[in-house]
Amino acid sequence: MKKILLWSTAVAVGGFLFGFDTAVISGADQPLQKLWNTSDLVHGAMVMSSALWGTVIGALSAGFICERFGRKKILILVGIFYLSSAIGSALSGGPFFFALMRLVGGFGVGISSIVVPAYIAEIAPAKYRGRLVALYQFQIVFGILIAFLSNFILSEYFSLNWRWMLGVEIIPALIFLIMVVGVPESPRWLLIRKKDEEGSLRILRTIDPLNASTIINEIKSTPVRDGLDRLFSKTYFKPITLAFFVAFFNQISGINFIIYFAPRIFSLAGLDGSVALLSSTGVGVVNLIFTIFGMLLIDNFGRRPLLFIGTIGFIVSLVSISFAFYMNFDGLIVVFFVFLFIASHAIGQGSVCWVFFAEIFPNNVRTKGQSLGSGVHWILAALIALLIPYFLNKFEAYQIFGFFAVMMIFQLFFVLFFMPETRQKTLESLAKNYS
Repeated sequence: MKKILLWSTAVAVGGFLFGFDTAVISGADQPLQKLWNTSDLVHGAMVMSSALWGTVIGALSAGFICERFGRKKILILVGIFYLSSAIGSALSGGPFFFALMRLVGGFGVGISSIVVPAYIAEIAPAKYRGRLVALYQFQIVFGILIAFLSNFILSEYFSLNWRWMLGVEIIPALIFLIMVVGVPESPRWLLIRKKDEEGSLRILRTIDPLNASTIINEIKSTPVRDGLDRLFSKTYFKPITLAFFVAFFNQISGINFIIYFAPRIFSLAGLDGSVALLSSTGVGVVNLIFTIFGMLLIDNFGRRPLLFIGTIGFIVSLVSISFAFYMNFDGLIVVFFVFLFIASHAIGQGSVCWVFFAEIFPNNVRTKGQSLGSGVHWILAALIALLIPYFLNKFEAYQIFGFFAVMMIFQLFFVLFFMPETRQKTLESLAKNYS
């Protein structure tokens, strides 16, 4: 179990980079718009959402390249993308090169959102799979927290600008690259794609010496008929539909709107610049604390109950934020309910989303199915980053938060009537149930 935890932790650092890269841009949001004097639409398209469009491309292509080249080589590629993006973004002299470098980082984020959960799911015992895959989400929110905290410290205590905010990502990118070189290949990929039963058995004996042969036989006994490596077939209609709606509701909750634009939201609520930036750090702290709760609960209570609890929290917090903006309540009231919103996400969608994507698809199309779910997730995230600066000028804040609240009522309906439970079931047994 020690080696499983070590390998899972090593690859989950990709989640830290995912979270850091996603949130660090919030500190550069308004300074870069002033520096380059860009319109709201150009700023949204080139500065704020370029990484997200890279993420979309990375997520949609990751299924193919992960099946073709394996998990380990792609993890190394992800590290190279992160490192290159951090260096290039920090040295950018204009919006076009900056957008290109953020696009490269986005490739890393998109691919890591597929390969990391897939890798961990494929080496983890069913009993611990939920919390081990949730290590990825923990690292994401830890990265978000460190990005917010780093932005605040660099700005308020050292008077350093956005270049330093973006450039410090070089350090974790190097650490990740070094760590993933030492992990083995996924035993399930070796057996299914390379027909390397000996190599697969050797790794499984390291992971679980008593059950290695049984796991090999279970993987081999999972039915894979000719032609069913193609994801879009009637066979996989159910997992495709489930992945689509989990990803859709994840983004339509407004989570990335708050993560990307937290300082701007708090400024709209009447807080001054330094307080708004510090409150954004509070978002990261709350996210981290409740993600830990989610990790501890996901294998004991299951995926569906956590998503139900999170959805109730979403509805209460979003309605309250909308009402607070409408009534012009004190800004600290908005901060409180934003924290409640973040806690609801962390214990619900945040803990469940990546685990669920990695569980519901059979071995032969797992990363392709994850690419679908993650692709939907990131397309919506990119659209939000692109359009929100425009919408913030065209609509009142209470209207935007009200829209997200209505969407979460639909998520509640989905959880109550359609969401299945996958807790403590082997990947192979889930494949038989959902295809």
